[in-house]
Amino acid sequence: MTARHDGETNPGPTHPPARGRGYLAALSLSALGVVFGDLGTSPLYSLREAFVESHGVALTTANILGVLSLVFWALVIVISIKYLVFILRADNRGEGGILALTSLLTPSRGDRLDGRWVLILLGLFGTALLYGDGMITPAITVLSAVEGLEIVTPFFDPYVIPITIAILIGIFSIQHRGTGSMGKIFGPILLVWFLTIAMLGVIWIVQAPEVLRAINPLHGARFLIANGFRSFLVLGSVVLVLTGGEALYADMGHFGRTPIRLAWFTLVLPSLLLNYFGQGALLILRPEAASNPFFYLAPTWGLVPLAIIATMAAIIASQALISGAFSLTRQAVQLGYLPRVAIEHTSVREIGQIYVPAVNWALMIACVALVLGFRTSSNLASAYGVAVVTTMTVTTILFAVIARERWKWSLPAVILVAGTFIVIDLAFWAGNLLKIPSGGWFPLVIGVVIFTCLTTWKKGRKILAQKLDARTLPRDLLLSEVALSSPIRVRGTAVFMSSSADGTPPALLHNLKHNQVLHEKVVLLSVITEEIPYVDRADHIEIRNLHEGIWHVVLHVGFMDSVDVPKSLMSIQQEGLDFRPMTTSYFLGRETLITTSRSPGMAIWREKLFELMTQNARPASRFFRLPPNRVVEMGTQIEL
Repeated sequence: MTARHDGETNPGPTHPPARGRGYLAALSLSALGVVFGDLGTSPLYSLREAFVESHGVALTTANILGVLSLVFWALVIVISIKYLVFILRADNRGEGGILALTSLLTPSRGDRLDGRWVLILLGLFGTALLYGDGMITPAITVLSAVEGLEIVTPFFDPYVIPITIAILIGIFSIQHRGTGSMGKIFGPILLVWFLTIAMLGVIWIVQAPEVLRAINPLHGARFLIANGFRSFLVLGSVVLVLTGGEALYADMGHFGRTPIRLAWFTLVLPSLLLNYFGQGALLILRPEAASNPFFYLAPTWGLVPLAIIATMAAIIASQALISGAFSLTRQAVQLGYLPRVAIEHTSVREIGQIYVPAVNWALMIACVALVLGFRTSSNLASAYGVAVVTTMTVTTILFAVIARERWKWSLPAVILVAGTFIVIDLAFWAGNLLKIPSGGWFPLVIGVVIFTCLTTWKKGRKILAQKLDARTLPRDLLLSEVALSSPIRVRGTAVFMSSSADGTPPALLHNLKHNQVLHEKVVLLSVITEEIPYVDRADHIEIRNLHEGIWHVVLHVGFMDSVDVPKSLMSIQQEGLDFRPMTTSYFLGRETLITTSRSPGMAIWREKLFELMTQNARPASRFFRLPPNRVVEMGTQIEL
């Protein structure tokens, strides 16, 4: 089990120290295909949604300049300054994302939560909302790209939804193969995409150069004042240009800060701004193009090629969100917020390339249902943005606490920086609240459901651990009993797994009670997940000799590590310990839960939910990669 860290602080195998400009350029190119897919495909629908008829904003030059000004400064302040400059500094040993950020605020084992539970719950809710984002992003990006075919010829009108669904099913159907081979072409494809959208923008900016005046923030301010309540509706659409900011932060661990910043400031940001300003110039010259300003940027002969490359870019953007959902699920499982699920590794070299079947098929069903339910990307845009901006607001709050407590910023500095960001976040949040009746409820419902599952599993496991601890024999008493009774010892090594670091595993007591023997070598094994992404090899294994032939072994893992118990034990070089596969047996306890309202803890409906989640959890033997023919399970009943 090796440790992996961010390339700028703790070099690891994922992105080792820089080897020159060529290596940094190659890493930045790879980052294009993973980090910027969501942000890069936003021009497909963002500006179009700002001028939909329901907003009641006239297509005047002043309004166009005002919206472009809001788009420009949103990208500069929120993405360039907030995320690229400040938020990327808030890493957990090189890993980013709101769950990694939340783990930085989680007290060490044994410490009191005090007021931290509010921040932790906020972080968990933001995490839950990302699943809703992961459902909407593939649906809206692919649907927006395919809708470009309608401009080519009305022949495609009846086939837009079937084509979109077919593409989505295809995307999810190949996930089990992993992203390794596809990832090699993701970066070059998005490089072509960004150069293409930049060129299309320049063509129209040259024809209406006055559009560049939108860089002046006064145009945005005048737009907000002149349009009053309608400007809040537009803000709900402007925030669509920021979708992908959280994904950018979550993917930091794959590449490090420098390649992401380099790709953003040298290519992605200029290309996006040129395209948005090009769309604005088009609208000034041809207001009738407002129905789909992105595709109308292209000449007639270029519509089909543009639709093809847009669809490819949408697929890449979808891939990034799907892979992010897989990684998020693994983090939640390791941190104890979700039950064990099947996690398949799709690469023998990259530990981060994983496939989670349950999450994959759930996302696919949700995406197809969204396309069938909302029918058009404009309708889907009504549901999009609520989850994103809520998560961005939570990230700002957590960042403020990190800056104050860990970085020791002065209070005025925290108020100035974080306060500026939170004001902008809340403005976008208020604009998106208006979307809730027309579709914004969907990601919120998904977020509440997943948040309930996260907190129920964490609470249920805590209650279950307390009940098991109350019934567990202290280890010292066990050792004394073994020394006095000298039970029969049989050949081989027995590994008894337990979540308790001090008690006796129930499986060991059952074995002594029913079989009245002990193995020649007995190992009490605990696997502890630390609040860091990866654990160094030197800190991975802790060994104590408790008694003649009885050992206590603790495996320390990070929340991004994959657990392989036999492999870890085989790496132990300790006299007296032997973990040969054919002579090592693994003993596990299996709890049968009985829900009841008699004992305090959780509401009865949450107890039943916890019981259901337990029944559908992946068996511990598979999760820890234990050999099936060497596992013995011993059950016990527990009343919640």
